[in-house]
Amino acid sequence: MWQYTGKQRPPFADEPGPDQESVWDYPRPPALVPCDALVEVFDVSLLLASTTCSLRILETASPPTFYLPPDAVDWSQLVEVQGSSFCEWKGAATYWSLANDPGGPMVGWSYEQPSSSFAAIMGYTSFYPRLLKCHVDGERVQPQPGGFYGGWITSKVAGPFKGEPGTGHW
Repeated sequence: MWQYTGKQRPPFADEPGPDQESVWDYPRPPALVPCDALVEVFDVSLLLASTTCSLRILETASPPTFYLPPDAVDWSQLVEVQGSSFCEWKGAATYWSLANDPGGPMVGWSYEQPSSSFAAIMGYTSFYPRLLKCHVDGERVQPQPGGFYGGWITSKVAGPFKGEPGTGHW
């Protein structure tokens, strides 16, 4: 069985094309990178968030996760819900649902008290593109495979991506 060492792309990795990044070149622990692309999140046609000042988290084998600053989010459209998870890098997550469906699915998450390494994302929110319409510079984002992950797949990233069948050991 192949095991990732972090030193080179695995033999099964897709070769990135022009203007693409390979998720296999992303580091572990993850990197936090400022992004000036236009990032928009919609619930159907209702704009929930928009910014040109997001932060991308880049982690080996996963598509980038975009975090939007607090002033980019229409908080009247979201409500904090029960539930939590713990990321070994970022800390404890807070989850959000749509205010018009508070018993519905968790559509986003944030880190209200992130670890010191990820202090820059304090109060920033990311959203699940499998539940909302997320766009980067006008391109509709595809969700990362698997029900748990929140990575944003665009034409700018090459995989394969963690979450697909058979990737549990990555």
